[in-house]
Amino acid sequence: MKEARSSSWSDLLPELLGLVLMRLPSLIDRVRLKAVCHSWCSNARLQPLPPPPPWLALLDGTFLSIPDGKIIRMPASDNAFCGGSSESWLFFVHSDGRCSLMNPFSKAALDLSKLVKRWFNARSIYKSFRKLEYKGVHICQPPFAVNLSLESHRLPCYPLDDIAFFSGKLYGVFGGGELLTTFEIICGLDRKPKTSVVKCITNHPLVKRILPQPLPSSCVVKTYLVEYCGKLLMVERKIGWADPTSRYPLEHERTVAFEVFEADLSTKPGQWRCVFELGDQALFIGKHCSKSFPAGECNGIQKDCIYFMCDYLSLDLAFDPICDPLRESGVYNIRNGKITPLLPETAVVPQHRGGKWCSTWIFPTDDV
Repeated sequence: MKEARSSSWSDLLPELLGLVLMRLPSLIDRVRLKAVCHSWCSNARLQPLPPPPPWLALLDGTFLSIPDGKIIRMPASDNAFCGGSSESWLFFVHSDGRCSLMNPFSKAALDLSKLVKRWFNARSIYKSFRKLEYKGVHICQPPFAVNLSLESHRLPCYPLDDIAFFSGKLYGVFGGGELLTTFEIICGLDRKPKTSVVKCITNHPLVKRILPQPLPSSCVVKTYLVEYCGKLLMVERKIGWADPTSRYPLEHERTVAFEVFEADLSTKPGQWRCVFELGDQALFIGKHCSKSFPAGECNGIQKDCIYFMCDYLSLDLAFDPICDPLRESGVYNIRNGKITPLLPETAVVPQHRGGKWCSTWIFPTDDV
């Protein structure tokens, strides 16, 4: 008993430490545990752990931890506009026009100063919603970050809804899912990457699911592409408004439903097939970053659910780049059609503050 009372916390068996870590999904809590002593830090690095839950980058440069609602402040690029993310990397446009990628967890950085400056004008991104120029850079995982200009190609006269990097190719969806095009990255003798249109998928879904909840008479549809367990998914977000007679359809908007489709590339032309469940995964969707993520009780992420934020502007805010990501956010269950708040009732909802960042998902790693 005397020896037991004099034992140090640093002598905690690695097996017990692992059990503790499994109950600490938050990256911040894991970091605090590692900081207790050298022994805990060394043993913690040996434990196989599920990835920590995603964070939501806020406009003022802080991060919101999901689902506990904690606000995290981390050093980032000063005086720079954050235009998107990919995994644990953030894409920045600096005041001098220089572009860069930075990992706020490992502090690694990648300079992209050779990018054409006019494509990354922070003000024009909100006026024209030309996310291709932003997402086309950070969608290619570091260190292979390249400028993907698709403006020179003769594409159909559809608005580009979203792009995604899947199976070594870049896919773009047009016209609300009417057309899916593949852009192949080709490196020529001059070592400069080029793109070419190599395949198109037509035929919007022939089989539509019966939604659990009826839709409003008028809806706006936003489309996202996301890679999911070796499959390419298209997510349709239905945004309705309370007053159909309003001149500004997004003035009183709210997300009412989602539909998910899988691209079947085995047929010519390809087909969209309806998806009714996500298994043990959840989808985090957004204009600047979309990703599937393992769900489970250990991390508080709900399976068969779509996590969404407000990534669009109402027409009355068309000239204001500040948009509160929590203004129209939530968790949608694709099985029963129910929408629950993004944060639990016990969480303190952060006050909306402006800044130089766009709202985007970022996925922490344990390498800190």
